Amino acid sequence: MNPKYFLSLSLVFLILSFSFSEATVRFVSKSGTSTPPYTSWQTAADSIRKCINVCNFGDTIYVANGIYKERIDMIPGLTLIGAGMDSCIIDTRQLSTPYYSMRTYDGCYVKGFGIYCRNASEGWGVYILNSTMEFCKIQEASLGIDAGTSQNESTHIYKNIVNNVWNGIVCEGKPVISENIISALITALTSQINSSPTYYNNIINGNNSDVGFYDALGFVSKLNSNQFVGSGNYTFWSYGNDSITNNIVYGTDGNWGVGMIGAGSKATNNHFQNNNTVLYYDQPGGSPQILKYNNLWENGLNAIYTTIDSTNIFNNPMFVNADSMDFHLQKYSPLIDAGDPNILDKDGSRSDIGIYGGPFGESYKYLDLAPRAPINLTAVVDTNTISLFWNRNTEADTSFYKVYRDTVINFTIDSTKLISSSADTSFIELNPHNVTKYVYKVTCVDKQGNESEPSTEVVVNITGVENYPQLISDYQLYQNYPNPFNPNTIISYRLKERGYVKLYVYDIKGELISVLVNRDQEAGFYQVEFPSIGNGLPTVPNNSNLASGIYIYQIMIRSERDIPVFTEMKKMVYLK
Repeated sequence: MNPKYFLSLSLVFLILSFSFSEATVRFVSKSGTSTPPYTSWQTAADSIRKCINVCNFGDTIYVANGIYKERIDMIPGLTLIGAGMDSCIIDTRQLSTPYYSMRTYDGCYVKGFGIYCRNASEGWGVYILNSTMEFCKIQEASLGIDAGTSQNESTHIYKNIVNNVWNGIVCEGKPVISENIISALITALTSQINSSPTYYNNIINGNNSDVGFYDALGFVSKLNSNQFVGSGNYTFWSYGNDSITNNIVYGTDGNWGVGMIGAGSKATNNHFQNNNTVLYYDQPGGSPQILKYNNLWENGLNAIYTTIDSTNIFNNPMFVNADSMDFHLQKYSPLIDAGDPNILDKDGSRSDIGIYGGPFGESYKYLDLAPRAPINLTAVVDTNTISLFWNRNTEADTSFYKVYRDTVINFTIDSTKLISSSADTSFIELNPHNVTKYVYKVTCVDKQGNESEPSTEVVVNITGVENYPQLISDYQLYQNYPNPFNPNTIISYRLKERGYVKLYVYDIKGELISVLVNRDQEAGFYQVEFPSIGNGLPTVPNNSNLASGIYIYQIMIRSERDIPVFTEMKKMVYLK
């Protein structure tokens, strides 16, 4: 064949092939005429499925606001873009089950849909294979997203919201799961057998859920810079030699039961707070977990069937505002540059502990904020003196305290009302004879001179000395008040020195009713309410379950050397 003729035919073939394969933009809208091939808003299809049926690999479909009650099966290479997760809805709740509300295949891209599957115990939301999904909301499903790959990291799940589901995201292969918000009743993240997903910068909201992350014998899952907040049984349930780095486990509205259970995995640069137990080694499951360069704060037990090594620290993290889930570190936080020295922050310095440290974190300016207001301000009064006690602030840069006094409730602190500045967490003054009431507030000042907001004020009625605990310079368990009680009562106790405190309530048969306290506490005066709800410990759910009668409360205190130093019990009466 003539070479020139062959070249001409080849060029014609390529041009024809390109023209046939050129991607087409199509539209779906409830207000269109539904005229194929749906290439304008005026002729837009009234159904997503209708539009998909005329599509080819590489086409793009734009979907207008509306509710589309249909199941979506995408073809490979299709782009499907909705008008927004709150206004462009795929609703399969009235269709038959079991099914996926949406299935995507090789090379698909999905964005901007709200997907309602069935309910929290039936139906599966989205099956996604070698594709990308972002800015979608999946709700009311037994499984939110089933993410799989047949190629390395070819599935990306990014900035989606998954809530009101039994299971959040289940992974096969090597998908990348990032910056999603997940609320699941059973398990938020699951790595299936032989999978190796990467999870980073996700927010897991536990609401008395079962598990935050579960590894069902995968290869190696990587979890970086994720937040696990709320409450549940287990945060990390892992047997897969997983790498758990720069995450935060922060219990709210009750605790996480166990921060990390299983065997074999490695946890580095994480912050664990408000866990009943941080580390539980499941001995038959394999070798012990490796826990290094983490911060453990305000937990119950640190470890069961294993030990915590010396690279871990136990400090107030000094977050900017944990109540609003702002886990940036303040300027003098002990978590700064306290991570694994082999892991670097984005600015090249040694890694911070927490979600903003490490390679998936961020560079930011550390703020120098005032300390938290002192808590548990309490008055102890006798005939000669008024004694104030409060909990010591745990910020690393705490310096001293200021005590303010007035004779009116809700007073505003200023220099004219300042009566003491001291590093002590107590203040004693003579009982005056010319006034009938004093009102006190305390602030904390750090080493840079920043002063906290004032504590909750305490009112001392000088004529009511008998209503206050008497000054005791030793361990003491006080009689509850009121007694008899209904619906609640306050149990007070005092610690001479720092120790591990257990405060239990039993019924008259000796059956355990509630664990009110089970943790280390500093020296000082404490009060706890019974019944107590939401502390993550065994407790009566509310006083409606209490029978009238006598109850026993017992305190047991062990010193820092783990030696029993004080035990006492008292009776109280509940009347319906």
